Amino acid sequence: MQPRLAIFDLDNTLLTGDSEVLWLAWLRAQGLLDAAMAERNADMDRRYHAGTVAPAEFCSFYAALFTGRTPQQWQPLLDGWFASVIAPRIPEAAHALVQRHRAAGDVLVLSTASSRILAEPSAQALGFGHLIATELELLPDGRLAGRTEGTLNMREGKVQRLRAWLAARGSDADAALAGATFYSDSINDLPLLRAVGHPVVVDPDPRLLAEAQARAWPVLRLARNSLATETT
Repeated sequence: MQPRLAIFDLDNTLLTGDSEVLWLAWLRAQGLLDAAMAERNADMDRRYHAGTVAPAEFCSFYAALFTGRTPQQWQPLLDGWFASVIAPRIPEAAHALVQRHRAAGDVLVLSTASSRILAEPSAQALGFGHLIATELELLPDGRLAGRTEGTLNMREGKVQRLRAWLAARGSDADAALAGATFYSDSINDLPLLRAVGHPVVVDPDPRLLAEAQARAWPVLRLARNSLATETT
């Protein structure tokens, strides 16, 4: 009998905020970006929550922030950002929920539209062994190109990437998804929520809450540090 999958979105689910949005705000606070970028950041965040921004536009906008440096050159800024901005935004209830699935022997997968370079620190802090994220292109000299690479891990792309990941592990994707639990806050994740046997919405946006109520999906409020399930 194969272990069950426990799949988690990151931003606004296990984390009270969005990694990409908070990264741009951090760069702005360090004096590395101008006010116009802050305005574009707010617009991108608003349209993401509304489910109206195209995945290519969203992911490309944030990928461009990394243009011209190697991951190693970004590391000092990433370390400061994670310690001061991100780690305090991961509620104890989020750690406890992940640990509950770990203790049950489930296979833990963090699946996020954010880029791998931004998601990896959170994956490590929460103890995930598997991370599926949007990938950034590396140039031959090791610098980041400021572009994405491969299938974007957003909306239907999350289902495609997860199925490819399962196939690479030699798993029956249909059977694995039927037994899987997926936690997310966002209407953007509706394709994967529909694909799994056990969808759970976490601090949902209004459109996803309406879907959860219509489908009688359980609702969690991790931002309140609660693991109690609401009835819909």
